[in-house]
Amino acid sequence: MTAPMVRLSIRSLFLWVVMAIVTITLVISSGLSIYSQVNAYEEEIINHVETLTELVASNAEMYIEDGDEFATTTKLNSLNVAPIVLNVNVYRFATDPDTRFTLFASYNKPGQALARPEELDSEYTRLRGNYIEVVRKVRGNTNLNEVLGYIFLRASAEGLQEQIGSTILINLTVMLLMMLVSFLLALRLQRVITDPIEDLADFLQRISRQRDYGARSRSSNVRELAILSEAVNVMLMRIQEYVQKQQKAEEQHRKLNASLEDMVSQRTVALKDANQELIQTLEKLHQFQRQIVQNEKMASLGDMVAGVAHEVNTPIGLGVTASTMMLDRLANIQKEFESKTLKASTMSKFLAESQENLNIIYRNLNRAAELISSFKQVAVDQSSENSRSFCFAQLVNEILLSLRPRLKKVGHNINIEVDPTLTVESKAGPINQILINLIMNSIIHGFEGIDDGNIDICAELMAGNKLKIVYRDDGKGIPPDIRKRIFDPFVTTKRGQGGSGLGMHLVYNLVTQALNGSISLTSEEGHGVEFIIVFPVAGANSA
Repeated sequence: MTAPMVRLSIRSLFLWVVMAIVTITLVISSGLSIYSQVNAYEEEIINHVETLTELVASNAEMYIEDGDEFATTTKLNSLNVAPIVLNVNVYRFATDPDTRFTLFASYNKPGQALARPEELDSEYTRLRGNYIEVVRKVRGNTNLNEVLGYIFLRASAEGLQEQIGSTILINLTVMLLMMLVSFLLALRLQRVITDPIEDLADFLQRISRQRDYGARSRSSNVRELAILSEAVNVMLMRIQEYVQKQQKAEEQHRKLNASLEDMVSQRTVALKDANQELIQTLEKLHQFQRQIVQNEKMASLGDMVAGVAHEVNTPIGLGVTASTMMLDRLANIQKEFESKTLKASTMSKFLAESQENLNIIYRNLNRAAELISSFKQVAVDQSSENSRSFCFAQLVNEILLSLRPRLKKVGHNINIEVDPTLTVESKAGPINQILINLIMNSIIHGFEGIDDGNIDICAELMAGNKLKIVYRDDGKGIPPDIRKRIFDPFVTTKRGQGGSGLGMHLVYNLVTQALNGSISLTSEEGHGVEFIIVFPVAGANSA
């Protein structure tokens, strides 16, 4: 398993975080210190220059009033003792109306040119680059509200710049020293924290390689790391116990496998014999099941034969009776004819009775022929697996005709909703058997205790040459426990009462295997049943 790419370590992350905090703190504190010191220096030198300006203004008022320029100039030259003073100009109001102020006296430090103020209308103090310019009013001694003129003093601010530079240099030096000290302390603290973690990581890697779960980690002076080491030791102890239990279990398992090999070989031989016997039994069971299903089909056919035989017996018996009467009447007519006593009235009566008897014989023989033909077609269909073209409505009528002996004993109604022109090509035998089983199931099970039930048989041609048959009744319905396994073999509610439980299983096999279709059931107890059968047909057509 490859180790993931490591981008950061605790050591570097700790160092970066500590140094970032220290650097931000020192930068902010040094900036605030420099700003406050610069403001203090600036305020101090400006106050000093303003004080000099006020002093010069107080001394110059007497000279302006006297108009003594020389004395004023001499007094101003005494400012050479103040090295920061560069220029001092004394202005008074001019007598010329075009000029408001005139230069009364001035002092210029050696090497400095005469400097003039930008304006004299008000008092101000300005710091402009390396210079400090101050303008003050010169007031009279007797009347302080009287303005005699203005004093303009220009001082050097180079000392202020030097102090600012010195302050910045000192603060930067201190900040760098503090950062160096912080870096060294962070390295020391980093080792205190990260070294035990690295030792613990190396210890765990060694344990994972050597699988020596009996080793224990050393404790640390840091409380959190000591808790972590203790937790690792507890985990190793539990892993060691688990490994020991696993080894014991594996040893027992090996011993058990060794003892089970002989038993498995013996059981395998016995299982092969039992399996072979089971296969033979299963084959016999399948044979018996097929035989039982075939017997079920033949039993339904036998019931139909008995019913049809009983049904055919009535019209044939009537035909025999009518023919016997005809023979008797014919013998009487022959005697009278031979004895020459035959009357016209007797002959007329004989002809009328003969016509009536012949009609009786014809109707009953025709009815018997229809029954025999219908039964013959149903019997042929049930015994044949070949496809043929037939009218579906006619097929249903033939089935109902063959079931007439059973149906006339009950009062149930069978409604056929099928297009009389619907002709399909399919296997008629399975369809016969399916409808017969469904009708008999409704009579025997669905309408038990019901005298006037209704059965609906609907058929329609669907897209793709598929025939859909819907069979429904309004009988008792199917209980839920029977409904979910209705198509399984040997499922019946008439166990011990003649029910084999193979009727619906036979229907399911005929639909899915013989007709290659599908069948679905919808039923609620007390609300009848509905079967929907869909299967493909060939050569289907409908008007």
